[in-house]
Amino acid sequence: MNFVDKFIMPFANKLGSNRHLLAIRDALVGMIAITMIGSLSVLVTNLGAVPGVGKYYEKFMISIFGETWKTLGSDIWWGTLAFMTIFAVFGIANRLARSYGDDGFEAMLVSAASFFVLIPQVANVSLTPEGGEAVTGGAWGFISWNYFNSTALFTGIIVALVATEIFVRLAKVKFLIIKLPDGVPPAVSRSFAKLLPGMVTIFTVGLFGLLLRKFISDGAYLNDWLNKVLVSPLTGAVDTLAFAILIVFLVHCFWILGLHGPNILGGITTPLMTKLGQDNINMYAQGVDNLSKYHVLSGSFLDAFVYLGGSGATLGLIIAMFIAGRKRYKQLLALGTPPGIFQINEPILFGLPIVLNPIWFIPFILSPIIMTIVAYSSISLGLVHPVVADIPWVTPAIVGGLLATGGHVSGAILAAVNLVISIVIYLPFVFVTGRIDARKAEKKPLA
Repeated sequence: MNFVDKFIMPFANKLGSNRHLLAIRDALVGMIAITMIGSLSVLVTNLGAVPGVGKYYEKFMISIFGETWKTLGSDIWWGTLAFMTIFAVFGIANRLARSYGDDGFEAMLVSAASFFVLIPQVANVSLTPEGGEAVTGGAWGFISWNYFNSTALFTGIIVALVATEIFVRLAKVKFLIIKLPDGVPPAVSRSFAKLLPGMVTIFTVGLFGLLLRKFISDGAYLNDWLNKVLVSPLTGAVDTLAFAILIVFLVHCFWILGLHGPNILGGITTPLMTKLGQDNINMYAQGVDNLSKYHVLSGSFLDAFVYLGGSGATLGLIIAMFIAGRKRYKQLLALGTPPGIFQINEPILFGLPIVLNPIWFIPFILSPIIMTIVAYSSISLGLVHPVVADIPWVTPAIVGGLLATGGHVSGAILAAVNLVISIVIYLPFVFVTGRIDARKAEKKPLA
């Protein structure tokens, strides 16, 4: 415990309270309504691709809504997931600025403008005149949607953080603040007070983009250059079994110490897995059938197949206690089972307790690691359909596996198999704790 207090706790607290990681996490979590409705629209639109029942589903939808029934889902996807990076830039800038005591409004606008400054203004387009041959060339004013969706998410995060930092710091420089007379409306006065800091921030970002293209990236814009030198290699490293095991191990080590592991690491893991998840959703929306092109560790992978009942897969522990007939924990099970079904397990973590309880260290960490290995291997081998939809983290086990894989039964089966694995791992420890409690009761003096 002295080692933990001296070395681990300070690092965990520092990481968990970092304002930049918190801004990223809070912004992406705050976008959950956007990502959920976009993901569900993709799911509903593409259920026709599910083998066996897909054709009946499409006939049913056509009979009710007509041949154009997919239009609504496509419109919702376009208005949500297709512009995910833009929403992230606004959200991150707002959260980061507010952490410095700023109201965040001007920071949002300045960061968004800075992001647009770094987007190419010319795109290659192909036009086919009536009766003529196709003509391909550069045209001004055309912007690929890849600069707005999850493909540019890392660029958006970086630009939002840097632009907000520059803006907030310049806004504190006295000689850059324009003060208007007292009779001017407060909203106008605040805007003019931050006029020069905003202009300088946008100019600085624009100058950086110009110098980058001229001297470093060989003409490539920031997003294209980052994808080449950073995002692609990093994404490849993230979507590996080793990285999945590492994340799950660290999350549960933090929980053992009473620290909220997903929150502490969320600033790092959320943007990575969100990007991979949106890549899968986009491919699924475009009808990509080659499963090998999909990412494995993406989006709701952990919620659907590993965190069954919450971190530590404690739904398996609850079921194991019912199987063992642990009457001593009757009240705890009564309180912990309903929320546990919906992936909320704080009553079990702190009521049993699992936190700082050496008896439960091994199953609490071992269960999710084995489940991660089974889930990752099953998807990578093509036995289970990849995750192609975002699901709320409170979605019950097995149902989450079904929905996350786009309605494929293989996802539900995998979640059920992992749930059984967690029960088998927890069950011996439930019996062990029962024996320990019985021995303590035998040694207890009579009143």
